[in-house]
Amino acid sequence: MKNTIHMLAQTGYWQMQSFVVTTKSGKIIVIDGGRREDAQHLLDHLRAVSGAQKPHVDAWFLSHAHTDHIDAFVEIMENRSDECSVEAVYYAFPSVQYFEKYEADSAPTLRDFYGLLPRIGHVVHTVSTGDVYRVGDAVFEILQTYDDTVTEDIVNNSSTVLRMTLGGKVTLFLGDCGQRAGARLLARYGDALRADVCQMAHHGQDGVDRDVYEAIRPETAFWCAPLWLWDNDMDGKGFDSSIFLTVRVREWMDAIGTKNHLVMKDGDTSLEL
Repeated sequence: MKNTIHMLAQTGYWQMQSFVVTTKSGKIIVIDGGRREDAQHLLDHLRAVSGAQKPHVDAWFLSHAHTDHIDAFVEIMENRSDECSVEAVYYAFPSVQYFEKYEADSAPTLRDFYGLLPRIGHVVHTVSTGDVYRVGDAVFEILQTYDDTVTEDIVNNSSTVLRMTLGGKVTLFLGDCGQRAGARLLARYGDALRADVCQMAHHGQDGVDRDVYEAIRPETAFWCAPLWLWDNDMDGKGFDSSIFLTVRVREWMDAIGTKNHLVMKDGDTSLEL
């Protein structure tokens, strides 16, 4: 295997986020995984990169408890755990009660996750800001976890932010961070957020503000955006005709100087580090 970030494409229509990282030392790391309908594609990809019928995942990081990020993991652990082995799972999620108070429609997803813990708790680790995890050649730093004093867009803003160093390159995984989470991140780290590669927050639309990306200044951006979201054309009315902010964020990144845009609309995509 090579030091590579693989971004998997969605199975259905809707956006999701699923990354597989492979290392020269043979380690396999998953970040999020997508929706339940994406579980088969994820398992197929893990078999392909590992060369094993039952692949082994050395570390699985979960950014936040939205269906399009963690439901493939829940599906695999609930119904297909005999198809892969998982050594360690890392997450930091708020309480169900917090979800019920501020974003009740997301509470069932979190309940499903917490319902798994009695069965898989021996491999699950709760992370905190400042933690560092080494997975073979890859070093993961937890730059930020949730702040349960936030009362708007609470699930997106609860995203865990990862900084991965691998192959001499620094990659930031922002999950679905919104403006509040982005402001906290910038206040804490400032220009130390500089990275070679950035996963665009909230699928590249309506996530963190421009000043966060200006601090990161990535050469390469991963956009977990299908075509309709990339072009802001959900209803077929034409380019930039819908409510999403992707086109504006694309303009930001061009102005900042990002040259390499890897977009989910183009199918499975990989970047060798």
